[in-house]
Amino acid sequence: MAAELSTSINIKEPRWDQSTFVGRAKHFFTVTDPRNILLSNDQLEKARQIIHNYKQGIVTPGLTEDELWKAKYIFDSAFHPDTGEKMILIGRMSAQVPMNMTITGCMMTFYKTTPAVVFWQWINQSFNAIVNYTNRSGDAPITVNQLGTAYVSATTGAVVTALGLNALSKHVSPLLGRFVPFAAVAAANCINIPLMRQRELKHGIPVLDENDNRLGESSKAAQQAITQVVVSRILMASPGMAIPPFLMNTLEKKAFLKRFPWMNAPIQVGLVGFCLVFATPLCCALFPQKSSMSVSRLEPELQEKIRANHPGVERVYFNKGL
Repeated sequence: MAAELSTSINIKEPRWDQSTFVGRAKHFFTVTDPRNILLSNDQLEKARQIIHNYKQGIVTPGLTEDELWKAKYIFDSAFHPDTGEKMILIGRMSAQVPMNMTITGCMMTFYKTTPAVVFWQWINQSFNAIVNYTNRSGDAPITVNQLGTAYVSATTGAVVTALGLNALSKHVSPLLGRFVPFAAVAAANCINIPLMRQRELKHGIPVLDENDNRLGESSKAAQQAITQVVVSRILMASPGMAIPPFLMNTLEKKAFLKRFPWMNAPIQVGLVGFCLVFATPLCCALFPQKSSMSVSRLEPELQEKIRANHPGVERVYFNKGL
């Protein structure tokens, strides 16, 4: 009989070293794997039970280390790290590639008319709002009124930005006009993410010591977390929205697309999807998920509290969200 699996494996942390970009990239290639959205509720519950039992020191009979890590990544792909609640399906990071490739591909195909711009920007910002809410940092609830206000503000800002840029694009070359959706998405991310996570900016997010002991809530930590997420989301969209325009501009001059114009959207969606398969995990990996900052950069009152109750702590840690 094989020896029972050790209970000393630290599954609170990812399998790979998160202090390196390569380690974080391996982690996020697993987390953002689109195949995870095909898992059934029974498979998710089985993974949740394996992880819950293991944390209690109970090893499922016959469980191997590889199976344990597989269960952890299935669990992480579907359950929020702070609240433990099952995340909305299309808000999970594993849904990023299939959802974004479809929406982005259509935004970049149907960008010339005002109704098309409004519709696809609305769809995109509605999706972003779900993703931003689902992957927020912290465990404090957000009210329906706060959620509604943030969604309407973010979506309106994104649509107005897209229409303004679209109007300007009429005075530039057709190739530059193809980059309007990217500029709108980049600008909208700067609006949508802070608005959807405004409660964190106002009330702060939980900060912990290196042993995961909660030290308080910090809005300064929230500012750093949200800034990092905005940067990574804009860069995440860059390859899929910057490379296809050049290729499509060339392809549309060829006989094939002139003969089969209906292939424009499927080709564009496919190109965006190919870029996103790599851009999504690599850009998620730009900053550590468990971010950190010096105690001296926190709010003065929180600094005093930490130094009074935890005098040896010089650095705090927090989940930056995705």
